Amino acid sequence: MKVIVTDEISPNGLQLLSDDPRVEMDIRLGLSVEELHKQIGDYDAIITRSGTRVDAPLLNHGKKLKIVARAGVGIDNVDVQYASSKGIIVVNAPFGNTNSAAEHTMAIMLAVCRKIVEANACLKGGDWKRGPFTGSELKGRTLGIIGLGKVGGRVALRSKSFEMEVIACDPYIAKKRGDDLGVRLVSLDELIEVADIITVHTPLNDETRGMIGAPQFEKMKEGVYIINCARGGIIDETAMLEGLNSDKVRGAAFDVWSSEPPDTDPVRSLIAHPRMVVTPHLGANTFEAQKNVAVDVSREIINYLDGRPFENAVNVPKFDPDLMEHMKPFINLVDKLGRFISQLAPANPNKVTFSYNGKIAEHDCEPLTVCGLASFLKRQSGEEVNMVNARMIAEDAGIAVDEIRSTESVSFSNLITITLDSPDSKRTIAGTLFEGIPRIVKMRDFQTDFQPEGHMLVMSYEDRPGMLGKIGTVLGEVNVNIAAMVLGRREKAGEAMVVFSVDSPVDELTLEKLAQAVEAKYVKAVDMNGAA
Repeated sequence: MKVIVTDEISPNGLQLLSDDPRVEMDIRLGLSVEELHKQIGDYDAIITRSGTRVDAPLLNHGKKLKIVARAGVGIDNVDVQYASSKGIIVVNAPFGNTNSAAEHTMAIMLAVCRKIVEANACLKGGDWKRGPFTGSELKGRTLGIIGLGKVGGRVALRSKSFEMEVIACDPYIAKKRGDDLGVRLVSLDELIEVADIITVHTPLNDETRGMIGAPQFEKMKEGVYIINCARGGIIDETAMLEGLNSDKVRGAAFDVWSSEPPDTDPVRSLIAHPRMVVTPHLGANTFEAQKNVAVDVSREIINYLDGRPFENAVNVPKFDPDLMEHMKPFINLVDKLGRFISQLAPANPNKVTFSYNGKIAEHDCEPLTVCGLASFLKRQSGEEVNMVNARMIAEDAGIAVDEIRSTESVSFSNLITITLDSPDSKRTIAGTLFEGIPRIVKMRDFQTDFQPEGHMLVMSYEDRPGMLGKIGTVLGEVNVNIAAMVLGRREKAGEAMVVFSVDSPVDELTLEKLAQAVEAKYVKAVDMNGAA
């Protein structure tokens, strides 16, 4: 795999890739957009920070790209939706700089409240003054945290140690999360009105862009402090400037900006304001954080090469980390089911249904559904299909995707069933795990029990004496050895469903001879080796 690194990334963090003989890594810093577009077509993966814009034109030039790795939390410089449409996996490193960002928040919060920057400049300038730099203590103040995720949670814990009262607004977390942190959850309006210091820790998206604007500033306390170490644009910078000029805001500390480097008048004016403490996006700029995020994205590229599930792919459905080890065997099972049924699929399928029965249905099964769908569509589509774009490709093909979950299961503790519907017919297979090994236990309404692997042959015919002998004769004539066989039937002399494991592929001419020999209703070769 060829990997290009386009921004400053910790060499120590990239050591995982340097040590892997499967990876050829090139560090290309300072490339112009045109130069990068010319070179990106040779690479399978790109590792960036915030300095490289991974937009549609770049992705179009990256004909071989499989992974975009953002060594950091924010992905606003990556067009995730367009990457998804092209089946390109986007990974980030949401945990590596968590501590660094939280500590930087506390640092600039203290700096603005205690007027450290102004006092430092004054003393270095040769003046000894104390009066102008009287500050405010954190103890007893109410801190309002907008976004109680990884960074916001750490800020909450650290602020509690300063004996602050902490409230938070985050509609996407459970009350228990707030209780565990000793934080009272409130509405955004209440937080705005009550907090002495407000700090934001949300991603930048359509919901959060400009969420703190002029109407919010009007409701704030006189003398409030504002902190932003999250993303530029969450706080309206023009409204922020007006809040400082009107003395509604006593001070503010920003590490992030809507344009980086600053190139607009509102941003420049805000940076120049005497009551602003400013830093050039240093929240993740510690030696420890830079190494951590580089290690995290390097590990994701190794996961891709090893065929293991991703830990931090932003456009791939994933399980709760605590469930990952438990669910890995089911990912393998649904992958094999999808690959198997794709080779039995009727023409023009218009619906695929994934049913989960038993204990597995207690969990979110979306990652399993998308994995199975991708495995099914690989043979149906002429383009690259993976968990990133499987639902998009199904929608474009007019294939509806349903998911059914029920904790009830009659025969097995866990059962996964895939059903394909077309205007003329239906196909159904079901599988489970025996000691962690995938087994197909049902095809249509026939009970079976076999391991889907290698070369296989699926047939149905009227069960009569001598049928198996005829099949063996035809296969013997072409030197195809039968390794195993599973027979399912409803009744004597009725329709039989038989699945053979064979040591070599069965060609189309042999399939025709088999169909004639036993007057087969259905005969199909399945290759589990080449279906991945």
